[in-house]
Amino acid sequence: MKRSKKITIAIVIFFLVIASVVIGRYAVGLYFSKKFSKRPPPGVVVEVVKNKNFSQSLESYCTSLSSKTSSFKIKKDELLEPINFNTKVNKGDVIAKLSSKTITAPFAGVIGKRGISGSSLGSENTIILTIDDSRKVLCDLKIPEVYAAVLKKGLKLNAKFSAYKDKIYSGKIESVASRVDAQTRSILARAKINNENSEIIPGSLLEIRILYDEKDALSVPDTSVMYEGSKKFIYQIIEGNTIKKTEIETGIRYKGNLEILKGLNEGEKIIAEGLTKVRPGMKIKPIIKSKQ
Repeated sequence: MKRSKKITIAIVIFFLVIASVVIGRYAVGLYFSKKFSKRPPPGVVVEVVKNKNFSQSLESYCTSLSSKTSSFKIKKDELLEPINFNTKVNKGDVIAKLSSKTITAPFAGVIGKRGISGSSLGSENTIILTIDDSRKVLCDLKIPEVYAAVLKKGLKLNAKFSAYKDKIYSGKIESVASRVDAQTRSILARAKINNENSEIIPGSLLEIRILYDEKDALSVPDTSVMYEGSKKFIYQIIEGNTIKKTEIETGIRYKGNLEILKGLNEGEKIIAEGLTKVRPGMKIKPIIKSKQ
């Protein structure tokens, strides 16, 4: 009798322990679920879908030329005053005073000197004074014939000069040859580039990017696109700041943006950054990306 009573007490204690563990785990779970349910939705960077400029480009290199240049042959023993080389002058300014005449600038530019040899242009007593207008520079480009359909006068271009690596000079195509060079399979095009501060020195090597097929199109940042096999998706923000996974079709990529061909409309909002923080159906706190 005493033994059965002890067994009964042990069984009761066992079930009380089990019940305590179950109730404790439920209470802990309930506490944390309430705690995390009160958390505010995550803040996520959002961008509005809008039209941006897109274009394709082709790259080439060329040597810069002055848009205007003029030269004067001068005898050193006729100079009344030293010439101020590498200085800017305006049209009509005196650039050299000689015993026989005064030379004035035919246009605004920079005074320079061309090296000569006695055998080619007279004697060592002779110098060639130059003036170059390089506020706009020219350069001749050899463009592969594959671009014949898009290469035309008036196309915009950007130029880079290694001496000013972070600066971009704007310009355009001035003329295009009417035939393809049979030996190089290229078309000759002349570009004119803005150089207001005369930073590009005649003879400099320039990196040229010609823009073509320019258009305005709906755009999203390439950081917002998810790839699943051959398909592309974005997280779209719908009513109530809820996330919806939307399939899209894209076109060309330009300056960190993708052209949208299908799937989005202008004015709609999408997740621009932090795709790993969210999932479809989740509510978020939009952080509108500042304009760039």
